[in-house]
Amino acid sequence: MAFDFKKEYKEFYLPKRKPAIVTVPPMNYIAVRGQGNPNAEGGAYKKSIGYLYAIAFTIKMSKKGNHQIDGYFDYVVPPLEGFWWQDGVQGIDYVHKEMFQWISVIRLPDFVTKEDFGWAVEEATKKKKTDFSKVEFMAYDEGLCVQCMHIGAYDDEPATVAQMHAFLEQEGYALDISDTRLHHEIYLSDARRVPPENRKTVIRHPIKKV
Repeated sequence: MAFDFKKEYKEFYLPKRKPAIVTVPPMNYIAVRGQGNPNAEGGAYKKSIGYLYAIAFTIKMSKKGNHQIDGYFDYVVPPLEGFWWQDGVQGIDYVHKEMFQWISVIRLPDFVTKEDFGWAVEEATKKKKTDFSKVEFMAYDEGLCVQCMHIGAYDDEPATVAQMHAFLEQEGYALDISDTRLHHEIYLSDARRVPPENRKTVIRHPIKKV
């Protein structure tokens, strides 16, 4: 059976609907950076998702080709994730989505090296005849965070975020969002198929001990 990151690391992908403190280990990602409204049809964000999955599945299916990755094991491609911020805005302003800066990502298995990643970009470029120059290998050490499962529309996230922030203050922590520690979302539902009120999203914020 294929290794499923969501099931094997439930503490990171399947938190409860109550806020909790978690320490997230360093992880590697396929990443695309951009800006603008994520809902814009034909916009940069939606294009970035296509880039990410093209590389993700090129790596996953490498087992059937000539490039054999050392330490490879069969796995389920992890869910889409995103790091979000807005320049000059404390927190997130959901009204002005055109101001969003984002890094759209999919987690890489630890056995994927930068060399393997480079091969995948070249292979996808050749096979799909598409420019993947925006795609990068990103290492990120998230560290100490507060997280919670949000069920509902993305625009309703502020209520869940407010619960998270009240909880962390009660526990003796402070929010630690910065240029390098960002608002993080993990999308467990396919927005094309799941109605807004049923969507599951992990929301995670960096924190520090007071």
